[in-house]
Amino acid sequence: MSQEQAIDLQQEHQKLREDLCGWQRSHNCGELTMSDNGSDVCLMGWVQFRRDHGGLIFVDLRDREGLTQIVFSPDTAPKAHETAHILRSEYVLAIKGRVRPRPEGMVNENLVTGEIEVVVNEWKLLNTSKTPPFAIEDRCDAGENLRLTWRYLDLRRPRMQRALRLRHNIAQSIRRFLDESGFLEIETPFLTKSTPEGARDFLVPSRLNPGEFYALPQSPQLFKQILMVSGFDRYFQIVHCFRDEDLRADRQPEFTQVDLEMSFADENQVMELSEGLMARLFSNVLETQLELPFPRMTWTEAMARFGVDKPDTRFGMELVDITDIVAHSGFKLFAQAKLVKAIKVTGGEALTRKEIDAYTEYVRAYGAQGLAWIKIRENEWQSPIAKFLSEDERAGIKKALDLKVGDIVFFQAADPQVVNAALGNLRVHIAREKGMIADNTYNFLWITDFPLFEYSEEEKRYVSCHHPFTSPKEEDLGKMLTDPANTYARAYDLVLNGNEIGGGSVRIHAADVQRLMFKALGFTDEQAEEQFGFFLRALEHGAPPHAGLAFGLDRLVMLLSGATSIRDVMAFPKTQKATCLMTGSPSAVAAKQLRELNLKIREQQQ
Repeated sequence: MSQEQAIDLQQEHQKLREDLCGWQRSHNCGELTMSDNGSDVCLMGWVQFRRDHGGLIFVDLRDREGLTQIVFSPDTAPKAHETAHILRSEYVLAIKGRVRPRPEGMVNENLVTGEIEVVVNEWKLLNTSKTPPFAIEDRCDAGENLRLTWRYLDLRRPRMQRALRLRHNIAQSIRRFLDESGFLEIETPFLTKSTPEGARDFLVPSRLNPGEFYALPQSPQLFKQILMVSGFDRYFQIVHCFRDEDLRADRQPEFTQVDLEMSFADENQVMELSEGLMARLFSNVLETQLELPFPRMTWTEAMARFGVDKPDTRFGMELVDITDIVAHSGFKLFAQAKLVKAIKVTGGEALTRKEIDAYTEYVRAYGAQGLAWIKIRENEWQSPIAKFLSEDERAGIKKALDLKVGDIVFFQAADPQVVNAALGNLRVHIAREKGMIADNTYNFLWITDFPLFEYSEEEKRYVSCHHPFTSPKEEDLGKMLTDPANTYARAYDLVLNGNEIGGGSVRIHAADVQRLMFKALGFTDEQAEEQFGFFLRALEHGAPPHAGLAFGLDRLVMLLSGATSIRDVMAFPKTQKATCLMTGSPSAVAAKQLRELNLKIREQQQ
């Protein structure tokens, strides 16, 4: 059928379109069973498939709950059968009929409704549909951009509906748990003040205040702390946040977090409550019982053993520091490096040179210049670098990594940041590629005692590792100005299977300490007052000690659903270029709108 014929046919079918005229659904398309045999029902949904078997027409009718097979029979309802020949994929129907058992041999054990079918007595065509650009089913090979362009069709697929149902169940479970724990759900503003020390803000021009701008919140951080000053004790919010940053699979310009704050609480109380929340979620949503409490590990230990501050502990292959062993090595790269670490892949001798070259290319993304390796053979160490290693160095490396015949060792020698990032990410890459991670395992881990500051090469100054409202460890208070590199925070992240799903800290609740923090970050008194004066004044009026945490809802749903991108668990996500292919945003606006906002678009220079 040509496109023109298809359009003509659809227009012809549209003439038969009817309204509901008082019809009401009695059941959804995923609940009828043999217990309903003989019942008269009314179903509504979309045509998934139509099969014309000569005398009978079978249609799989779909709604968000599932499928029900309906049958148009010339013996039961001749008129309904005759008009059913017009049905096409994604047409919208309402039917009335009677439930009966499927014929012997036609039972579908994969469906809740697989033992029954509904024989149609009468039906209404509620709407027609153009031919979809891809199949509305889980087995869909359409590219992501095509699916995002036609997102309203993509969301009809059972997989997408399961993901959003899971998201709903998680959100409701969170609300119930926090309500039972004495938290109040309080909304905070979306139009707020732009503040530094974070990701880039999305700015909103103010028409009523020409030349001035709101910022969309990167988090409700200051407002939730002010709520603690206001005496609300326990606050939470499932809140939309915005960050204008480069995107990847687990980032979006707008995202959702579960935000909570507690007065008169320290890190242990926040962590204990968070563990209870996770236990409730996993019990309610996955019917899985978690073992509490979750293990804890300091940031220093995590970096030493795993090279990253969100380690995946479902497998071994930990990083081993061999700097002292090769400090005087004949291999100059080892001898001159600030840090030398290695990882052992048990039984990795079988890796081909092509695979090793691919790993070498992989670590370049983390600043590594290359990847040294050694295969442990029966009577030799096979490697371009083996000849540079002395017997003592070989013995030291063998003991440190507990090497056996058949292993392969990968080395990195460079600045600590490069070594840790390269090997820390390579271990996860190899584990995933080689199937070393057990399915359906959930390893939680708290990472604690983060550095308070990190040095920014771009800004040539120290910046906050988390945010500038994080409390330093009490014993490090005097180091904030004199030794920022060795000042540690009362901060904590919750990691699940190598993914950071939540982070928080004990907050600064004393105005003088907060001013000291701003000074350590390079703020003048005037700058601190201009940016944060309202908050400093709040701290001066009886702010209680408080602490909090925020969970990334999108990432949590992604992990629990088995998706590989948060775009698959959000209804209307953006692409990696922060565009919405369905609506065509962002887009140009009329010159009149710009004039009202006192804005002018600067021409792009070629």
